[in-house]
Amino acid sequence: MTESRSGDAYCARSHMVDRLSADGVLNDMLLREALLRLPREVLLPHAYVRVSGPGAEPIDWRLLDGAHPEDQQEWLDLIHSGESVLLQRDGEGLDALARGPVTGGHMTSMSTYLPATVEALQALELGPGQRYLELGTGPGISLALAAAITGPGLATGVERDAHMAAFAQRNLDLLGVGAAVAVGDALDGQQARAPYDRIHSGIGVPRIPGTWVDQLAPGGRLLTTLVTSTPSWPGQLLATRTRAGEIEAVLRGRPRGYRPMLGYRWLDAVAMRPRIKADPGVLRPIRLAPPPDDAYGFWLAAAYLAPGLVRDFQAETMTIVAPDEDSWAVAGPGEGTVRVHGPRDVWAELEDVHARWVLAGRPDTYRVTVPEHGGPQRVASGTGRHALTWVLPPLAPVPHHPAAPCPAELPTESL
Repeated sequence: MTESRSGDAYCARSHMVDRLSADGVLNDMLLREALLRLPREVLLPHAYVRVSGPGAEPIDWRLLDGAHPEDQQEWLDLIHSGESVLLQRDGEGLDALARGPVTGGHMTSMSTYLPATVEALQALELGPGQRYLELGTGPGISLALAAAITGPGLATGVERDAHMAAFAQRNLDLLGVGAAVAVGDALDGQQARAPYDRIHSGIGVPRIPGTWVDQLAPGGRLLTTLVTSTPSWPGQLLATRTRAGEIEAVLRGRPRGYRPMLGYRWLDAVAMRPRIKADPGVLRPIRLAPPPDDAYGFWLAAAYLAPGLVRDFQAETMTIVAPDEDSWAVAGPGEGTVRVHGPRDVWAELEDVHARWVLAGRPDTYRVTVPEHGGPQRVASGTGRHALTWVLPPLAPVPHHPAAPCPAELPTESL
């Protein structure tokens, strides 16, 4: 990159950091310094842009090459926008990608939505001298920032895709932050350098793997997304190992979360859209007006206590679908009514969960019991008779596959 372009990159980076601070997302000074110091353009030397509209197959893409003069301004603006950056199609090698249009394929790796990265690293309370483990490293944005804070030789990443691992390691070496990326399954952690003071998972899991718990040092913190069968209502789990060796974990609903581990099945409402449009359902009055989107504690509870539901965030009014039961609920028209279809009364179930949530005190956080040597991981909003409780499902077997799961985090509104 030319000297003038280097100046442009620093200016874009500075504006990016100022936006994060002005929006109230960034408040940790060590992380702020790391964001200013590390050139993102080294870790994100190219980017795919989707050309096709929603639902088009095959998809048309355009690859921006950061080294090409005609692409540089658009590329710089994109990688400093804070949005996710698309990097890899169908597990492809990343050494010699051709600039320009390309058709077909689906994204298997991208960078994380930057405000989410900042929030996660701040929740971990990173500091110098800590041993850090990144699970599902992707291009290494979080890993590079963590290494800049903890110091060289202390930050380790695990990435399932060998192409992406080599890509990230090469770029991290160019930055000189002293971070290492190992090829492996994130569910196994990385025993060779354990225990870790901080563990951050860039993939969503239905429960905390025992290997992660085993590799967490006394006083350590672990942060991950807990996925349910729906992408609509993820949870964020923060676990801490006390100095006495016990695990204390807190779960809270969030507006977005990391994509799930490879092989995990998500429900999808897209295929139901034509039928819902043709027949929204039978109109009836309701007891519960559509809950607000930011009632995260309620929606998280609904994901477990009314399982099998997924929300279509692209619908004009709140639409909740049970794809496996051929059922749905569409809020409205107007206030106080809903249209329901199918053998499962989706809206009645949400009303019941909401009533239980209100009786439980409208919790927005839940405690999770994580037994040291395995066993059920139980969630509870409290201890009284009205407390909401459930058990986290087990981990499913992970198929062996050369391509990595997409490690990026997407806003639920985009799903």
